[in-house]
Amino acid sequence: MAKLVETFPCVPSTERGRGILISGDPKSDTILYCNGRSVLIRSLQRPQDVEVYGEHGYAATVARYSPNGEWIASADVSGTVRVWGTHNGFVLKNEFRVLAGRIDDLQWSSDCLRIVASGDGKGKSLVRAFAWDSGNTMGDFDGHSRRVLSCAFKPTRPFRIATCGEDFLVNFYDGPPFKFHSSHRQHSNFVNCIRYAPDGSKFITVSSDKKGMIYDGKTGDKIGELASEDGHKGSIYAVSWSPDSKRVLTVSADKSAKIWEISEDGTVGSVIKTLTFTESGGAEDMLVGCLWQNDHLITVSLGGTMCLFSADDMDKPPLLLSGHIKNVTSLAVLGDNQKTILSCSYDGLIVKWLQGIGYSCKLQMKDNTKIKRLAATGSNILLTGFDNKVWRMPLTDNGFGDADHVDIGHQPLDISIAIDSPEYTALVSFESGVVLLNGLSILSKIDLGYVVAASVISPDGKEAIVGGQDGKLHMYSVSEDNSLKEEAVLEKHRGAVTVIRYSPDLTMFASGDANREAVVWDRETKQVKLNNMLFHTARINSLAWSPNNKMVATGSVDTNVIVYEVDKQASSRITVRHAHLGGVNAVAFVDECTVASSGEDASVRMWHIEPQ
Repeated sequence: MAKLVETFPCVPSTERGRGILISGDPKSDTILYCNGRSVLIRSLQRPQDVEVYGEHGYAATVARYSPNGEWIASADVSGTVRVWGTHNGFVLKNEFRVLAGRIDDLQWSSDCLRIVASGDGKGKSLVRAFAWDSGNTMGDFDGHSRRVLSCAFKPTRPFRIATCGEDFLVNFYDGPPFKFHSSHRQHSNFVNCIRYAPDGSKFITVSSDKKGMIYDGKTGDKIGELASEDGHKGSIYAVSWSPDSKRVLTVSADKSAKIWEISEDGTVGSVIKTLTFTESGGAEDMLVGCLWQNDHLITVSLGGTMCLFSADDMDKPPLLLSGHIKNVTSLAVLGDNQKTILSCSYDGLIVKWLQGIGYSCKLQMKDNTKIKRLAATGSNILLTGFDNKVWRMPLTDNGFGDADHVDIGHQPLDISIAIDSPEYTALVSFESGVVLLNGLSILSKIDLGYVVAASVISPDGKEAIVGGQDGKLHMYSVSEDNSLKEEAVLEKHRGAVTVIRYSPDLTMFASGDANREAVVWDRETKQVKLNNMLFHTARINSLAWSPNNKMVATGSVDTNVIVYEVDKQASSRITVRHAHLGGVNAVAFVDECTVASSGEDASVRMWHIEPQ
């Protein structure tokens, strides 16, 4: 039996030059955000408590709690809105095709009976309001000519809807049934976000022209604007009201968040506090999303980092929540007591996690170097990507040291380190052979004469196993002059070998292939020790041994993690179904009964395994 014990979640998907719209539920103090096809529900009191909804067929763009907190409406790039329950397994209430293109924003009415959605209509309707249970359209929304980036539903009666978009317009509709009332063109650039005050008296728009405009909530007339003094010096991407409707939070491409005091009559908004937090110093620090919920001020940067400030003590350093945006390709576990988990994603981001705590720190590779594989010792990590370079980086208590690299002349496929060898010899495989490295110096480059798919070197550095595209395992001894001598060829796999790993006591090794099969071998006799490990339905991407040599975990494209006990029949396996939406890319044992896994959903999860 497997039980989820901890999740290191992904952060919101971001896009340069676009704001993102996160939301939450003040009653449960949770927030909603989207990454890929996943909608994440995350507690602000306990950030490690995460639930994931992954039923969208396309990338999700926005999600909103209903005012009573019982339902969530989420939308995706195909124009579909799904309404589902917050309890009892996210039961689907309804699914509607609302727009012909991407939905950028949606809002509930305060009585939970209506939803308005806006976005890209691809030549058809750009805004639509509909009944939450039947999907019946409630009115016509004329007046926009380009993508509508945001919409707002007046939270008090009489109901009104306000919208804004790429045509620089702010449109106002009354109803229901809703019909066009008025239009304003005070902005000179994209209007990125529009929000009603909780008391319904006013609404505010913010734009890429660095301005914010305030309107009367009932008539839609412009009544004021945010002062230019101490204002933003870049595009304003998002805005959020305080619960008392007296202040707003804005975030901008100038890497700052500002708190504005809105006058009682709404004629002016003046800055009372500027919040800044610099992480990388680059474009990743631009702020693209925000939310004011209860005592929390939340900002989201382009790099995905969420900063949680306290509304009661804004000078207090923020709590940082960060992680991956793209799919996690590799994992490594370090340390004896409190385990450190390193994960790297395709976009060149390496994140350090602490078991039981969560996010520790991260490093973005320069020049957006893509990362494919990671191997680690206690003091160094080796990385390979999609160019011809192998990177080496020292690990420090505070994070990561400066990276250096060697060019091996070929695109690396697999990398492993002989952790017990004096100089941490590393074996790097490429399409037609392997390279032996000592630090960043090339000891030897060997052409093997067949198409290589996977490789591993023994911890003492004296033996190497190379898996071919033809499914054969070639065992080599590593001589003192760093040449390879073939000792045996093992045949069992019916597909290309994708991964090979030695057991910690070196008496066994395991291999997995692209034809969904894994095999455990006895190292001395070179015979199969455990076979019929055929319970995945697609390619095996990763494989790991437990520290006590009793279990083998495999992760596959089929989204499952399967744990086998070496001394039992393969049929007595423990299966973690749907471990990662889109597929599992890496698995690693944290201790004898805990497996870490990562995948296409950009998250890292820890599973407690109880042998049967």
